Amino acid sequence: MARPLEGVRVLDLTRLLPGPFLTMVLADMGADVVKVEAPNVGDYMRQMPPSRDGLGGGFLAVNRNKRSLVLDLKTDAGRDALLRMAERADVLVETFRPGVLDRLGVGYDALRARNRGLVMCSISGYGQTGPYRDRAGHDLNYIALAGVLAMGGARGGAPALPGVQIADLAGGALWGAVATLGALVERQRTGEGAHLDISMCEGALALLAHAFGQMDAGGAVPTRGEAPLNGGLACYGVYRTRDGKYLAVGALEPKFWLALNSAIGRKADVSEVIAPPDRQAAIRAELQAIFEQHTRDEWMERLAAVDCCCEPVLELDEVRAHPLHAARGAFFTADGGALGQVLQVRTPVGEPRADRIAPRLGEHSAEVLRDYGFSEEEIAALVG
Repeated sequence: MARPLEGVRVLDLTRLLPGPFLTMVLADMGADVVKVEAPNVGDYMRQMPPSRDGLGGGFLAVNRNKRSLVLDLKTDAGRDALLRMAERADVLVETFRPGVLDRLGVGYDALRARNRGLVMCSISGYGQTGPYRDRAGHDLNYIALAGVLAMGGARGGAPALPGVQIADLAGGALWGAVATLGALVERQRTGEGAHLDISMCEGALALLAHAFGQMDAGGAVPTRGEAPLNGGLACYGVYRTRDGKYLAVGALEPKFWLALNSAIGRKADVSEVIAPPDRQAAIRAELQAIFEQHTRDEWMERLAAVDCCCEPVLELDEVRAHPLHAARGAFFTADGGALGQVLQVRTPVGEPRADRIAPRLGEHSAEVLRDYGFSEEEIAALVG
């Protein structure tokens, strides 16, 4: 895909992870993203270690292809500048607590008065309305209230913390990107923008639609470690190998189950796939004993030509070196100047490109203001 959002102007008033990830997706699709940051500190993730020459690794990862403008929204001049920029913008993304921008005088109503076609995407923990509107939270809290956290972990044990921020990224950033693109399409028909209310908690909850559908159809409440796809089936689980590494076995269908067992030298029956829980535990123990006889890589060499849905559980350094990701171009490097080559992870929606790495704070202030129609005198007053 080329750059379908080329010409779309985005004002990014976000920081940390959900908002910057969303706007990176838009930038990867060609949008002109301006990161509007507060003086002195800017996005908090700039300072989060580990870092390269003062720029946090996490910040470098999700802020490519953006320009940075410093505006102090606590001043009249800063607020007036943002309102003027909104007149020429297509999208504004923000992650402040609900009501903060309204109190500053740059909320949706004020922005819409300047530009009826503006799409404003507001990402928050629990939504712009409702009893939790003003409640503080983080990803862990959102997935706890959404039911996602309770699903992970071993039977009888505590819920397991996911290794990725599910609510921040899937619940907030990706739903926000989808909603923003939809609003831009609708604007082509109506000429009207929209205010998008993206709750990260609700976004995470939406990922459990399948589980709630099964419950509503008369199924039992999923129990941690016992539901079919989170530990209840021996054919769908993780097994330790002789070297302490792991295999991910997903042989759900009978043909895959029979192929796997044939390859590892175990007699199997298709009925085992849906056997009762006590039988599942026995099958799991048998498989574990077999897999512990060889290393992970030895098993993968044996199973490489077998169509049985079995893959190695890779650590992050192994992921980067894996031939699949090399062939698909999942990683690329960007020229960081004095920083050298900066590793980037490609998003599936854009080209593997970084026309610019994550910007220094205020690096493009004058350039951006000029592009948005400010005079040299006005720029000097704002930039200093």
